Amino acid sequence: MSSQLPSTSRSLPIALIRAREGAMSPIREMLAETGITEQQWRVLRVLSEFGALDTSTLASRASLLFPSLTRIATTMRSKGLITQTRDSVDRRRQFIKITDKGQKIIDEYAEPAAQIVAEFRKTLGDENYETLLDLLEQLDPGSKPSKA
Repeated sequence: MSSQLPSTSRSLPIALIRAREGAMSPIREMLAETGITEQQWRVLRVLSEFGALDTSTLASRASLLFPSLTRIATTMRSKGLITQTRDSVDRRRQFIKITDKGQKIIDEYAEPAAQIVAEFRKTLGDENYETLLDLLEQLDPGSKPSKA
């Protein structure tokens, strides 16, 4: 073992992967009932929260690579979950909007999703939960500092 590397039990990247799997497990169980993927759920959540968005902004807010969003959007359009339109001024720019069918999924699963979050809060405690989110935000290269 190299003395320069921490033990894998104290490795931040490995700990983040383990934590992601722990956090995603109940969400995956919930999504199994919906017929949509984790990525599609994120797209619907972002669109439900922010309204119609250009594809670049949507990809960023849903934590997706742009090429992945392009593929995912095609599938979601075919399922009737989103609509996609071109900007009337800049034809290269596209906007994606959630449909009533997509919003219905969000509405139907809002309570189970909130219960999952409540369990995380219960496990960590409210203060630790908020602290964890603040700390993780500091590792996000796309986030802006929330405090000056």
